Amino acid sequence: MKVEPIDHLYPECRARCIRQMAVGDGHILHVEECGPIDGIPVLFLHGGPGGGCLLEHRRLFDPAVFRVVLVDQRGAGRSLPSGELEANTTLDLVADLDYVREALGIPGWIVFGGSWGSLLGLAYAQIFPESVHGLVLHSIFLGSREEIVAYASGLGSLLPADEQDDPLAAFARRILGENAQTASLAARIWLNYQRKLIGKPPLPAEPDAIQLARARIQMHYLSRDCFLVPGQLLAGIDRIRHLPAVIVQGLADPVCPPVAAEQLHRAWPDATWVPVPDGGHDVLTPAMARACVKALGWIAACEEV
Repeated sequence: MKVEPIDHLYPECRARCIRQMAVGDGHILHVEECGPIDGIPVLFLHGGPGGGCLLEHRRLFDPAVFRVVLVDQRGAGRSLPSGELEANTTLDLVADLDYVREALGIPGWIVFGGSWGSLLGLAYAQIFPESVHGLVLHSIFLGSREEIVAYASGLGSLLPADEQDDPLAAFARRILGENAQTASLAARIWLNYQRKLIGKPPLPAEPDAIQLARARIQMHYLSRDCFLVPGQLLAGIDRIRHLPAVIVQGLADPVCPPVAAEQLHRAWPDATWVPVPDGGHDVLTPAMARACVKALGWIAACEEV
C-alpha cells in the first residue's frame, strides 16, 4: 500500500539493513537499505563528490514501494577510510556500485542521483546499461572544465593576486597539502563558500573529520576533471538512449546552472525534460523534491509495464 508524502517528503523511516561492505583497495562502503526487500529497486547517489548520504534522503522514497539502496561512496560519509584518495576515481566508484548490486542480489535498478550523483549515475549507466531500468537525474553536472572553473570562480577574491587565475588549484594545494592547520583553514573557507551558494550559514567551528574528508575528495576529483575525458558523458548517451529517463533541473540552481542540463537534453532528447522554475540545487527543498518524486513514479510505472 502506497504511503502519501507529508507535504513534499515521505515520513521518516528506519533503515531495514545497514552494512559495511568491503569493495577492495582497503575501502569499506557504508550501505543502507530502506523499504521492502521485494520493492522496486532504486540506487540513490549522493552529491559532492564526497558528500555522503543523509537521513533525510530516505524520505524521497515511498517506503511501501521502493527498495532503496543508499551508498556512501569511497572515502565519503561513513565509508572508511574517511577521506581516502588512493584508488578513488570515478571508474572505481562505478565498479563499486555494480559490486553492491550483485552482492545484494538485485538484477537491475532505477538510478536516482543529483549534482555529482547525476554525473556518477550517467557514468554508471553507460558502463552497465544492462543493470539500469531507468534514471532520475537532477541538478545536472557533467564534470566539464567549464563547469568546474565557473563554480570556483568566486573564490579568486579570497586569494593573493598571483593565485587568482586558478583558485581551484590554489585551494587544492592547501587542502591536499601536508600542513594540517593550513588544510583545515582552506577547507573551512571552501566549505563555507559552497554553503553560501545554497543559502546555508557558515560552519560554526573548524571542519570535523567528515567535512574535511568531503573537501579533500572534492579537490581530488575537481582538480582532475572528475577523471573523465572531455565530453565523455555526452558522447556515451547512445549506450543508454533506450532507457527511460527524466532530467529535473532547477532553473534557479546556483551550483549547477541549467546550461549542463540543457546540453544533456539536447544530446538525449528522448529523456523527459522537467524544468523547475523556482527550483534551486537542494533536492530536499519542496519544489525539487516534488518534481523528483513525481519523476521517480513515472519511471517506476514504465518498469511495471
